[in-house]
Amino acid sequence: MSTVSMTVNGKVVASVVEDRTLLVDFIREHLRLTGTHVGCDTSQCGACVVHVNGKAMKSCTMLAAAADGADVTTIEGVANGDLHPMQKAFNDNHGLQCGFCTPGMIMSGIDMVNRYKAEGKTLDEAAIRAELEGNICRCTGYHNIVKSIQQAAGEM
Repeated sequence: MSTVSMTVNGKVVASVVEDRTLLVDFIREHLRLTGTHVGCDTSQCGACVVHVNGKAMKSCTMLAAAADGADVTTIEGVANGDLHPMQKAFNDNHGLQCGFCTPGMIMSGIDMVNRYKAEGKTLDEAAIRAELEGNICRCTGYHNIVKSIQQAAGEM
């Protein structure tokens, strides 16, 4: 057993956990933040994406202890009163259907836009589709997800 402490969505949290506790389980079970989903447990689907120290990470393959001292943002922490531009864009473009993959898609989209803007790169459709290879949506053809990320990129 270990004590882990981190900042999650701007709030310092600490808990005693088993050493094998995954970050996704810490977030969902210890903190009761259930927007981060467990889809595959093998890092294939991307439903569990959160930001750790500002970078997108698949929380189903990261131990909670590895995030000790980190700044973690979940889907619950991206909106600041109003919807985040990425959340609004997904709503505007119907970039979701069942919604299961949506939190991971939004978190990946935010990271993608931030990285491309910081590097001065163009985020076109081909780049978005390549970046989304680690995220699986079983309901859509990704067309509206791509449109959502393109819209948000113009607003972020």
